Amino acid sequence: MADRYNVPNLAAGEIHRAEETIHRSRFIVTMARVSSPEEAKAFIDSIRAEHDQATHNCWAYVAGEPGSTAQIGASDDGEPKGTAGRPMLTVLLHCGVGEIAAVVTRYFGGILLGTGGLVRAYQGLVKLGLETLPVTERVPSDLLKFTLEHPFVNIALREFENNQARILEKDFAMDATFTVSVPQSQAENLINTLTEKTSGGLLIEKIQG
Repeated sequence: MADRYNVPNLAAGEIHRAEETIHRSRFIVTMARVSSPEEAKAFIDSIRAEHDQATHNCWAYVAGEPGSTAQIGASDDGEPKGTAGRPMLTVLLHCGVGEIAAVVTRYFGGILLGTGGLVRAYQGLVKLGLETLPVTERVPSDLLKFTLEHPFVNIALREFENNQARILEKDFAMDATFTVSVPQSQAENLINTLTEKTSGGLLIEKIQG
């Protein structure tokens, strides 16, 4: 599995959208970042609910690294077999972006496109969305939980920043507890530095990664 690859630069729940009218039919492509089939299905269901009056909500997703077929899916959603979902999936598999899902919503405008026209339309909408999709490099990260005494909090915050660690949760009870996501390349340095600067007075739990 590739360590680094491009993914949509979209936060959880955030979408990217583009639209085009083809022979009076309104086509809308909506994209999101998904890292599992479950996330993909939740995203697809949300778009179906938003566009529940649409003629079709066709979809495809690649929930892993670019080009990987380990976690994929596609649906024509009532369009002639093979004219929507599979062509959309083909574009996603070859676009160089991983962890991506796309739904193409169609509001029928009264003019039949034919099978070739449908394939071009659905593939074209995915490509249209990709043209302006913001992407970022996925960096493998470790999830670490640090528990330390309050006098060391400012030191910890400074080292989190120095090592590109994102604070996901924090709790200032009897001790201060931080759950952080840190690039794997920085994790060892962060642990060693904090251990040294707190004279070993901290607990570290590796949650995943």
